Amino acid sequence: MTMTDVPPVRVLIADDQAMVRGSFRALVDHTPGMTSVGEAANGAEAVELARRERPDVVLMDVRMPDLDGIEATRRISSDPALSDVRVLILTTFDLDEYVYAALRAGAAGFLLKDTPPTEVLAAVGVVAAGEALLAPSVTRRLIAEFARRPEPARPPIRSLDGVTDRELEVLGLTARGLSNTEIAEHLHLSLATVKTHIGRLLAKLHARDRAQLVIVAYETGLVGPGLRTGRRAP
Repeated sequence: MTMTDVPPVRVLIADDQAMVRGSFRALVDHTPGMTSVGEAANGAEAVELARRERPDVVLMDVRMPDLDGIEATRRISSDPALSDVRVLILTTFDLDEYVYAALRAGAAGFLLKDTPPTEVLAAVGVVAAGEALLAPSVTRRLIAEFARRPEPARPPIRSLDGVTDRELEVLGLTARGLSNTEIAEHLHLSLATVKTHIGRLLAKLHARDRAQLVIVAYETGLVGPGLRTGRRAP
């Protein structure tokens, strides 16, 4: 298959501001290998269009009328028919509660609207390829957020039972924001071996993607202030 035979990444844009939608649509449509498949002015429209168009990536705003972007993300991510649709949260609000809520809802990435256009397009490509987009700066804020929260009144939904010590190391480094290549260098493993560990973690922890692995690492206490990466919490 040649490059011209590769289907374009199909992008749905959800934002309550028409000017923002138009700007992102023009950006996507003028980028080789990408095409827009629709615009949604609120979360309900985003869910409806996602079900109809089956885009590869949804660029999702957070604050929208009728249905916000977090709930729209949750509905898309929980729909088995939309298992291949990835959501990239794009917002002006750099707040920890939104990052955490977006990831919990199933978002594959989180960016601010002042992110340079080239980085937004790169992020769309990363998310479309099945990777999670979570910068180390975001993971540090999330760790700080978990440190401020009270201890949960009930046990974590997911357990790390059955996860090997090496897989714990890989999970911890993933939660710190390291890429597969960086993890391989850190642990002196081959890239293929790291990918195998990631695949096993996804299966064992019933996680949709790397972003969900990060949430599991936080909620089980594997990663947090004062904890060494890849060690089980006492």
